[in-house]
Amino acid sequence: MSIITDLTRMWLTRSGKPFTFTNEYDETLPYADCQGLGLYVHIPFCRKICSFCPYCKVVYDRETCDRYIDALLKEICMVGSQYPEKKQVTSLYFGGGTPALAADRLKEIIDTMEAYFDITEGIGLELHPENVTVPTLQMLKDAGVTKISIGIQSFQKKYQSVLGREPVDFSAMAQALSKVSFETVSMDFIFALPGQTYEDLKADIELAFQSGANHIAIYPFIDFSFTASDVPVMAKTEKRTLLDAVTGYCEDMGYHRDSIWTFSNTKTARYSSMTRDNFLGFGCSATTLLQKQFKINTFSVEEYCKRVNSGKLPTSLTIRFSLRQRMVYYLFWTAYSTRVDARGFEDFFGVPLKKMYGLELFLAKCLGFVTEENGGYTMTKKGAFYYHYYENFYTLSYIDQMWGIMRKEAFPKRLEL
Repeated sequence: MSIITDLTRMWLTRSGKPFTFTNEYDETLPYADCQGLGLYVHIPFCRKICSFCPYCKVVYDRETCDRYIDALLKEICMVGSQYPEKKQVTSLYFGGGTPALAADRLKEIIDTMEAYFDITEGIGLELHPENVTVPTLQMLKDAGVTKISIGIQSFQKKYQSVLGREPVDFSAMAQALSKVSFETVSMDFIFALPGQTYEDLKADIELAFQSGANHIAIYPFIDFSFTASDVPVMAKTEKRTLLDAVTGYCEDMGYHRDSIWTFSNTKTARYSSMTRDNFLGFGCSATTLLQKQFKINTFSVEEYCKRVNSGKLPTSLTIRFSLRQRMVYYLFWTAYSTRVDARGFEDFFGVPLKKMYGLELFLAKCLGFVTEENGGYTMTKKGAFYYHYYENFYTLSYIDQMWGIMRKEAFPKRLEL
């Protein structure tokens, strides 16, 4: 796997140098002139730790959660107060963990954010199915949340058992969602589970839209080395057949595709924190992407609190991008939306996309991965599958290695990928 990603990295960056992360960082983050800036907040607490989940999380404890939120508010103020004028941003997303476990303090967090940032496209939050109750939903809406994403994973008992999840009372969930409305109600599902069929996923999608969703996300199962999951990995050909069948079904139903794995039954329903040109991350394990750098906060809740309470940013590692490295990062995550706009690339980098990657785009068209029209490149079904296939290599070669190390060391000195 690493050979594929290494060769791809060297080809696209035109350099043999690895991505190098060090433990230094800017005290003042250069985000003032960033366009298309998003905000992300990580709440790492869960009632129960799912074996398949790779994200930074700890078992919920009220006292620890409150200490963490206190530190989080300080981090927001430290970053937000760095510039005198309020910064316009696209959106704010809460991920985890289970952010709803801190539902009673979300308004405090959002109010603090809005003291420094003007949020123009809404506020999203991830939910565990057990949090989908009228009181919790109303508390979220009153706090300012406009979009929710519910981590269903599967409605079917055979896969809930595989994933270590409890059954979902979809009738109670649908009733709660009917009483408290949101701009977007997304439901997440995992595909490529052992023995999973097209009919299994089709049934989940149909039930999601019947239960109050207007948006769905179908993410592939990825076997991270540091998780406790023993779920076997689905073969490539089987996975492609399954993904193509589900994509075809969604297209036949007239659902709008707004990323590799997401579909909605209306074009106005959108939920994604991954396709922002730049973003600021707050909380343990949160990442920040700016014009010339990428940084990631410590994964340790305790060290995060200590660092922030000492008046310092909780940054663990930072990479200073070369121009080509930043271009690769931009293209990789922009392509997640299934479309790359040539004008957007040129506006961001000041150089035409074809000048930098004309050969690669020509080959992608010849191989049937993309089509070119109206100044942009749109992925075909074939292209979407191979993007997913490569993203799996990238995740296991880079993200798996980085997160694995950061789970053990709060502040590593150096990391080369």
